[in-house]
Amino acid sequence: MKETSKYEEPARLLKALAHPTRLCIVAGLMNDSCNVNKMKECLELPQSTVSQQLAILRAQGIVDGVRHGTEVFYKVADEKVKELVKVLLEDDLVVFK
Repeated sequence: MKETSKYEEPARLLKALAHPTRLCIVAGLMNDSCNVNKMKECLELPQSTVSQQLAILRAQGIVDGVRHGTEVFYKVADEKVKELVKVLLEDDLVVFK
């Protein structure tokens, strides 16, 4: 059997991105940082849902948050993830406005 440990990292990233909401969040953070309130408005989801999905993405090292006062602004922390999402979504990237 071939060494499968080299596939663990890519599989972990794919698993984290396999949820539509998480994929949408990452796509929305591709070019700029954003806070939870703006994301929940754009996604039309409850704040708790967005926060839960962000927690999963943070745990996997896909996004990172920077605190500015009382708000946390999130951004994509892994360049491999940016490239992967670009390939997956091509021209359908979401922008949080």
